[in-house]
Amino acid sequence: MDEVALVGVDLAKNVFQVHASNSDGRAVTRKRLPRTRFLSFMSQIKPCVVAMEACATSHYWARELTALGHEVRLIPPIYVKPFVKRQSEAGKKTIQ
Repeated sequence: MDEVALVGVDLAKNVFQVHASNSDGRAVTRKRLPRTRFLSFMSQIKPCVVAMEACATSHYWARELTALGHEVRLIPPIYVKPFVKRQSEAGKKTIQ
């Protein structure tokens, strides 16, 4: 695997979405990981910057990842919103 510089994590109840990129911004890996395998996956990656949305469980995961040597950045939800893919406007019904 290429050298990972940044990992973006979308936390959910049971399955986490992980997107890792190198220093050029090119995607190295995209994975869908169950909660139980998340820490083992992150322990295999050299310490890097991990970004995740600040939410109820993000502080717990930030402590766990910091213990593995990663630098964790919690991002306010307002700054995460532009990265979320949305349904196209053409597919939505308008209410009149």
